[in-house]
Amino acid sequence: MAAQFAAAGVLTGLLALATFASCNTEGDILYKQRQAWEDPNNVLQSWDPTLVNPCTWFHITCNNDNSVIRVDLGNAGISGPLIPDLGGLENLQYLELYDNILNGSIPATLGNLSNLVSLDLYSNLLTGAIPTTLGAISTLRYLRLYENNLTGSIPPSLGNLTSLERLELQKNALNGAIPSSLGNIKTLQFLKLNANMLSGTLPLEVLSLVIAGNLTELNIAKNDLASTVRSSGLRVTAIIQDKLKTT
Repeated sequence: MAAQFAAAGVLTGLLALATFASCNTEGDILYKQRQAWEDPNNVLQSWDPTLVNPCTWFHITCNNDNSVIRVDLGNAGISGPLIPDLGGLENLQYLELYDNILNGSIPATLGNLSNLVSLDLYSNLLTGAIPTTLGAISTLRYLRLYENNLTGSIPPSLGNLTSLERLELQKNALNGAIPSSLGNIKTLQFLKLNANMLSGTLPLEVLSLVIAGNLTELNIAKNDLASTVRSSGLRVTAIIQDKLKTT
């Protein structure tokens, strides 16, 4: 019996040590991110690496296991890049960094955030391509990257996000065709691609979301798309496009 109690005590200790190590790792990642940012409003002042874990820091939320599940820094006045290490926050569910002055590219490692529900990086100065790796986050419901300086094409891999409700990529400099794979996202309610440099036609697979899916707003205006869409049916709030071109 004593041996059993001893074994149980050892196991409990190991689990506690593993949790402590995980918290320390997340704290190290977040503190490294803090060092990469300019923080003129001192909103990150509480991000102190000498504390046991980051769960006491402002703008951080943890679960019952003291693992970081939210980073809420919208409209915080921070500037600088996103570090690839953020992909190590394995339990993160919400990454809210909208309306700041973030620059540089979106790290491909964010595709490792397998529990992420919301990725809000809109209204920043981010550049480069949308990482294809984001298509691996099956839990993602909100992907809002609008009002940045993103270039390149829309990754077809985003069609794998079959839990997605909002895909908002408007007001960037994206080019190329709209992937037909986006038609796989039957849960999609809002698809906003306006004010880019997209070309070609709207795929029928995407248009079918108006009939067979949950799409209530489709905005493709202010691109170089051929005008092939007409609003039809009462269930759709709006299909927004440029006026039909005449020859």
